[in-house]
Amino acid sequence: MSEQPPTDRDPSGLPPGVPERRHGNPDRRARLWFGLLYGGFRPRRRAGRREDDRVRPIIDWHDPALFASAILILVLCVADAVLTLHLLAVGAREANPVMALFVYGDARRFVLTKLALTGGGVVALVALARFRVFRWLRAGAIVHSLVVAYLMLITYELSLAASLN
Repeated sequence: MSEQPPTDRDPSGLPPGVPERRHGNPDRRARLWFGLLYGGFRPRRRAGRREDDRVRPIIDWHDPALFASAILILVLCVADAVLTLHLLAVGAREANPVMALFVYGDARRFVLTKLALTGGGVVALVALARFRVFRWLRAGAIVHSLVVAYLMLITYELSLAASLN
């Protein structure tokens, strides 16, 4: 039978003489909005800090092109919503069954729902931009490809609007 070696640590897992909390320093988590704004304008983490971060890096600095693509997706989403409402007014019908639940009611609710769903997806993709999807595709590349897809959709809607008028 093996004996366990004596430990000089207390039950909290800290070495002797180390206080459980640092007194005098305010809890940084209590100032959420300050931390988000400060970290947004002065990011520090551009790469992972630990060995495991090579697989799933969480960083607070992203490429400016990724930011531009995310903003462009949201602008194109608004254009898509406006064109969709125009096309519905001239006789088209909504092909997306999820958006069809919202588009035939209140137009304001439709636009807000569309922006919320798109914005939530864009935020998630940007936050996970360095993660790999299907082991070969970075999530950030999906954001850039969505810009191309939205541009194709807007082009199609413009041509559809021209043919219906």
